[in-house]
Amino acid sequence: MAVPPSGVPTSFRRLSRSQRKAFFAAWLGYLLDGFDFILITLVLTEVQADFGLAKTEAATLVSAAFVSRWLGGLALGAIGDRFGRKPAMIVSILAFSAGSALCGFAWGYWSLFAFRALVGLGMAGEYGTSATYVMESWPKAMRNRATGFLLSAYPIGTVLAAQAYGWIVPNLGWRWLFYAGLIPIALTLYLRRSLPEAEEWRAEVGDRRDVTTSSVLFAPRRRLGNTALALVLSAALVLVFSQHTGGFGPVLIAVVIAGFAVFAVQLAGRLWPVMIAIMATVFCAFLYSWPIQSLLPTYLKSDLGYAAGQVSTALTWAGLGYAAGSCLAGVAGDRLGTRRAYVLGLFVSMAFVFPVFALPAGNVVLLWILLFGMQATSSGISGLLPKYIGDHFPTRLRAAGLGFSYNVGALGGAVAPLAGTAIASGLGGLGTALTVLAGTLTVVVAVIIGLDVPARIGRALRIGSDAPALNSLERTLHS
Repeated sequence: MAVPPSGVPTSFRRLSRSQRKAFFAAWLGYLLDGFDFILITLVLTEVQADFGLAKTEAATLVSAAFVSRWLGGLALGAIGDRFGRKPAMIVSILAFSAGSALCGFAWGYWSLFAFRALVGLGMAGEYGTSATYVMESWPKAMRNRATGFLLSAYPIGTVLAAQAYGWIVPNLGWRWLFYAGLIPIALTLYLRRSLPEAEEWRAEVGDRRDVTTSSVLFAPRRRLGNTALALVLSAALVLVFSQHTGGFGPVLIAVVIAGFAVFAVQLAGRLWPVMIAIMATVFCAFLYSWPIQSLLPTYLKSDLGYAAGQVSTALTWAGLGYAAGSCLAGVAGDRLGTRRAYVLGLFVSMAFVFPVFALPAGNVVLLWILLFGMQATSSGISGLLPKYIGDHFPTRLRAAGLGFSYNVGALGGAVAPLAGTAIASGLGGLGTALTVLAGTLTVVVAVIIGLDVPARIGRALRIGSDAPALNSLERTLHS
């Protein structure tokens, strides 16, 4: 285990006031992010009944926020790389809060799909810019803890959403749950007005903005082409995940993959295969975790017959487990190393996945305990992902590099509810489908991270896995 240099703080108490303030503000943003993002999963059955949707069609509304996440990670990350992490965070929280409130005014499937896409746009920017902001404000010896503690806010937001669901929806209806997404925005914006900029970004980039993701993507000879490509990708993703492909599904998927590869080449230079390997890793991570997060409320209500209050309580315990696991993952990551702690958490989670979905209705307390343990290990360990991904990018490209890689991979979350419902129809139950997806993909992710596949690809290409080909980008921009 590496020993931090003398004078480097290694505990939260020893951080400076500005470092603690930076963390707290970003933590609040993540909390609001979790609150707003999870709302659709809580009211999916109510929306389905109100709009007269089939179960599979309703599930695409969960996918809607993932359709736009790649663009939010790329565009808001580029803003963060060029103008600073703080302004990008503020724009992000405005986007997902406004999108959440608009969901309450939705008049049908397509309007709700569009407003959920706006939520995803802001959420993606929040993930990338807040994670880089905290990492670059904290000492390097504590950066696993920085991201682990930060991501604990997301499940706390889901816990608050679950509690709000249990009170608001039975009394006021599902629309008022979305209106509540606006309430805390003033407090967060107030806190962020007085924040310092991330120290590492200010020292290494500051006013020297000649080579950032913004200058790479929007160089004069690339600007129009990249804008057109973004529009094509957005349209293709909407058609694919709303299941309106008109028989051209494979073609549209191929267009999407090719488009992402084009952006990856521009962002990472010769390191683009490493970036794509990171995207694949995150995609699999979402496929093991998001079927549970997105369809667990539906499973508890539809398959086990639990009432709204019981579902709310179960999700509260699951969220608390997620939060506790994120914090423990951060501590373990700094002590054991990021990859070793990640793989250990994934394998421990397997002890909880199978019992959760084999448990019959009526065992409420045992369900709480199992959900707590499952989310603490399977989802909580993902608190290490920002550190794992961010290590592959230098400061001036980190926000967009992390945001783009993570949020393209997060399309696994868009596939997850569709895969869950499709497998459920074939296997005869949603619980079985969730078990199959979570169990299989957990092993896949553990193998990829355990063998350090992205870094191995980098070594095979004779490129350092933790530093993209920045000189190549500079030559490209100045040629």
